[in-house]
Amino acid sequence: MTNVAAAVFASGTGSNFQAIMNQDGRFCDIALLVCDKPGAPVINKAEELGVKTFIFNPKEYESKADYERVLLEKLREKDVSWVLLAGYMRIVGPTLLGEFPARIINIHPSLLPDFPGLNAIGQAYDAGVDTTGVTVHYIDAGVDTGPIIEQQEVPIHPDDTEEQLTERIQEVEHTLYPQVIRRVVEENS
Repeated sequence: MTNVAAAVFASGTGSNFQAIMNQDGRFCDIALLVCDKPGAPVINKAEELGVKTFIFNPKEYESKADYERVLLEKLREKDVSWVLLAGYMRIVGPTLLGEFPARIINIHPSLLPDFPGLNAIGQAYDAGVDTTGVTVHYIDAGVDTGPIIEQQEVPIHPDDTEEQLTERIQEVEHTLYPQVIRRVVEENS
């Protein structure tokens, strides 16, 4: 492990957080888990792994800028230099984007620019396409519009259920995301 500190932002179960934490020879110190959903399963995973957490409810703040200023303070306290989004279901605003230019990475379950936003797997499944995939990209001010770092295709089989497709996409995510993060952090730190 290096002395590079990162924070993971997550809103849900934390399967990609777990994949990052499970990587052999981890690429950086995960100094903080930030979660916007009190009670989300990812919080228990972080606590079991000894990762400090900051949990907040966005509804308790007057604006996105207000809660992002608090997040920025927490990130500075931990000397975080990278932010890794792992199922974080909020659009990152200018307060964080300005502090971490080209240092916020996201994973998305489609081959962007196809199927951005929510329920990308369902969008691809319902569209009847024969291929979707996983994209790792930098965050910008848009929704899933930042520069693409790497993509991997996932075929959609004619007899797939949406649940089967989701499982295959998550398998790819859990391998691809830690590998790409490691490479990007090592190349840019």
